[in-house]
Amino acid sequence: MDFLEAKEIQVGLVVAAVVVVASAAYLYSSKKSKANFYFYSFLWLSVGSIDPENFREFKLVKKTQLSHNVAKFRFALPTPTSVLGLPIGQHISCRGKDSQGEEVIKPYTPTTLDTDVGYFELVIKMYPQGRMSHHFREMREGDYMSVKGPKGRFKYQPGEVRAFGMLAGGSGITPMFQVARAILENPKDKTQVHLIYANVTVDDILLKEEIDGLATNYPGRFHVYYVLNQPPEEWTGGVGFVSKEMIQTHCPAPASDIKVLRCGPPPMNKAMAGNLEALGYSSEMQFQF
Repeated sequence: MDFLEAKEIQVGLVVAAVVVVASAAYLYSSKKSKANFYFYSFLWLSVGSIDPENFREFKLVKKTQLSHNVAKFRFALPTPTSVLGLPIGQHISCRGKDSQGEEVIKPYTPTTLDTDVGYFELVIKMYPQGRMSHHFREMREGDYMSVKGPKGRFKYQPGEVRAFGMLAGGSGITPMFQVARAILENPKDKTQVHLIYANVTVDDILLKEEIDGLATNYPGRFHVYYVLNQPPEEWTGGVGFVSKEMIQTHCPAPASDIKVLRCGPPPMNKAMAGNLEALGYSSEMQFQF
């Protein structure tokens, strides 16, 4: 049944694509603007590669070790012009096997966007006892990952808020990075982004080069403040845990046109919810991934 359903979905997508391209060709041949032609052609290219109900297989084409327990995994999409089809701030479910050979499914947020065609990437921190961590640790280039999606409650429209505050801990940076990148790379979106990113040591900071790149490329719109529990000497960022004072200094003040996003380990999420409430941020001003 799964095979038949998958075939029906694929046939439906092909029929829809043919209709879209035919419509685009008609618009172009009838001397409509080239903008219309390219717009409808883009719709064809933007048919997503994932299914919210059924797992699909994606080939690992590159595995880059970033540290002793962090790696970046690049998976190929069906064609060089395919997109993943993941809305901003949502995630995918990945299926693998743990060290006992038992199936495990876990959510992950790609660090790539649909402007990155032909592939998607996951930055994974692999924990010694993590069940899905074992699967990623054992993966080799050429292996396949089972993925379905999109999943998630977060929905974003450009310009819906004046500013985002972001409180991230550890691997909780991935949805924040995805949202920040989507906002900043959209020239029509003027939303400000204020990120506080907490870790234990400097080596635990994921995507630091990419985050610093956003700060360099968008100095008036993106601001990052790193917090470490065990900082090195001559550290200029925050020390300890994220405090109310840090939030007051580095996040937008409570207002109807701002939102603070949270993603980190459960104890951090609980502590941040308490800090935000004490500072006057209503539940409508907060979202936890």
